[in-house]
Amino acid sequence: QKCGDWNCGSAATEALVEITKGRDVTCDALSEDGYGRVIATCFADGDDIGGALVDKGMAWAFLRYSDAYAENEAAARARSLGVWTGSYPTPWDFRARRWSTEAAEAPEGCPIKGNISQNGRIYHAPWSPWYQRTRINTARGERWFCSEADAIAAGWRAPYWN
Repeated sequence: QKCGDWNCGSAATEALVEITKGRDVTCDALSEDGYGRVIATCFADGDDIGGALVDKGMAWAFLRYSDAYAENEAAARARSLGVWTGSYPTPWDFRARRWSTEAAEAPEGCPIKGNISQNGRIYHAPWSPWYQRTRINTARGERWFCSEADAIAAGWRAPYWN
């Protein structure tokens, strides 16, 4: 995701490297989400990595699920740091808009593209950087999915993001 002309995703990655470089990183598993992914709090030498990213304005607090970083976010917003330097959509709003736009055009409103390549069966959600250039050829066994859970259950994987 970009924030206007600023590549906030790359900036957040750089901040994460800065926070963790040369430090011992550990994670405490809290639960699993609906896709079976582990929800965890991670630490660099005991310092909360998520909190540090929110402190720098390099991440939003996902208040819908937890208020753990609400104070961190309020402080970053008050200091106009990172994502608070402008008016940028949150990742969940960005994804919802992309989903809605692509679902309106996709077969049966199912906008996830299941692509087959030399790297295997890979699904691309509308926010994937490869989404627009990915074409589906059903004759080759490629297909559309209505959810990431459906794609995963059918044996497809998300793309690797470098």
